[in-house]
Amino acid sequence: VCKRMDLVCQRMLNQGFLKVERYHNLCQKQVKAQLPRRESERRNHSLARHADILAAVETRLSLLNMTFMKYVDSNLCCFIPGKVIDEIYRVLRYVNSTRAPQRAHEVLQELRDISSMAMEYFDEKIVPILKRKMPGSDVSGRLIGTAPVVSEVPGPSAALTTMQLFSKQSPSRQEVTKLQQQVKANGTGLTALKREISELRLKVQEQQKQLQDQDQKLLEQTQIIGEQNARLAELERKLREVMESTVGNSSGSGSNEQSPRKRRKAVDSTDCPRKSKRLRNRK
Repeated sequence: VCKRMDLVCQRMLNQGFLKVERYHNLCQKQVKAQLPRRESERRNHSLARHADILAAVETRLSLLNMTFMKYVDSNLCCFIPGKVIDEIYRVLRYVNSTRAPQRAHEVLQELRDISSMAMEYFDEKIVPILKRKMPGSDVSGRLIGTAPVVSEVPGPSAALTTMQLFSKQSPSRQEVTKLQQQVKANGTGLTALKREISELRLKVQEQQKQLQDQDQKLLEQTQIIGEQNARLAELERKLREVMESTVGNSSGSGSNEQSPRKRRKAVDSTDCPRKSKRLRNRK
């Protein structure tokens, strides 16, 4: 590859990452300016999903910054994954152009996959090569390859002191190499732990968002159930009133039917003594 072309491409990649960070900050400021100050009102706002997506992109940018920019600032490499920059631009333009975006885990699925793969490959394959090129990496080689400078002292004590110094220095070299190996192992483990912690935080944020949505749906369903219960109670009250009115009408008609019977019985009872007198007179 042409060295001039390589330098130009590295500069473009580094500038692209810095530009996408500035563009994300601008988008986040615009969304935050339109959101209400209270957290409870932000959940029901129309820009709530926009804010969630931008917050997830911010965490992803911070992870990429921690992984790459230390070596970029040391001029050991450039920001290698240019596809990640393109995907971040796509997400930010989608957030700015849509009024009702999808959920954060649906929009950021591709960005999380390619950024995680890029960081893992960088830590496993490229970082060990770059650490050898770092300015402080050849300290152990200097300690092992060079002998200590001892001032010449006349007499037999000079040889004795040099032997003592060499005998004392040989275990220290081994300790230094062991310490350097432990520091390298701890550094790789620390970066992996940081990545896992950030991913766990993202998952926790997504789960909290899902729980909030479920709580909102549950509240709406309880309100609907309360309204339906009130309607059922009103219908039951009206049904009772109708039943009571029908029972009252049936009892009134029964009393009216019994009244002519009672009149007939009274007439018959008045006619009985007259009939008995007639029978006596005949006898």
